[in-house]
Amino acid sequence: MTKALRLRRLSRPRDDRYLFVPLDHSVSDGPVVPRDRWHELIDSVVVGGADAIIVHKGRVRTIDPAVLAGCALVVHLSAGTAHAADTNAKVIVGEVDEALRLGADAVSVHVNIGSDTEERQLADFGVVAKACDEWNVPLIAMVYPRGPRITDPDDPALLAHVVNIAVDLGADIVKTNLARPTQRMTDVIASCPIPVLVAGGPATGGSVVDHARTAMGVGCAGLAVGRRVFTAPAPMSLVAELASIVHDDTEADLVRAMTGVVASS
Repeated sequence: MTKALRLRRLSRPRDDRYLFVPLDHSVSDGPVVPRDRWHELIDSVVVGGADAIIVHKGRVRTIDPAVLAGCALVVHLSAGTAHAADTNAKVIVGEVDEALRLGADAVSVHVNIGSDTEERQLADFGVVAKACDEWNVPLIAMVYPRGPRITDPDDPALLAHVVNIAVDLGADIVKTNLARPTQRMTDVIASCPIPVLVAGGPATGGSVVDHARTAMGVGCAGLAVGRRVFTAPAPMSLVAELASIVHDDTEADLVRAMTGVVASS
């Protein structure tokens, strides 16, 4: 399969906009939901209209492949925990060919620019990017200004730098912070030749729906929202509402019609 075909699977309406739901937090922070709610959460995210879920390789084995018929699978290759001496450090814990054997449509890596281990993380990024080219697998780079040398992680000039690091090292899609002030995110996007997604924002940062409208309004190609989805009282409804914002109501109508989900107004 070509990389172009795999990239198309990452956007359900094929509009080059993306709503990803990362569920890889079980490595960094602990279980996202109790065991008996895991399958329900996956169903809610997929039926709600997410374009892709992001999980670690072992967690893929707990997901019924049939559930992902209309939703892409991204295997995350980076790891680190909240208990480490350096919580900004990330190491590679999987390989691209492993992800392919598990049925992945894409892989993702995490790099913290400004961390004490930035050099190693950039080197790992390069190794993964080379393997992605060899296997025709899309690479999603989660690149953040994060570490002891970073004073303002939402600085537009700094974000423009980090997203272009992702471009130069071989990513196909990059995820980072939303700039502050938010209107300056247009400068970040204008600097970057690949799609720019933003994270869901801090749990105490106000409405994630408003955050999504702001991000799409300044030209982002989508969102990657994890914690604020799996901690929501009604994940399916929230995902459906976010999908309607990311893809515009017209584009999202098809997914909602197929799933029977109605986004809240």
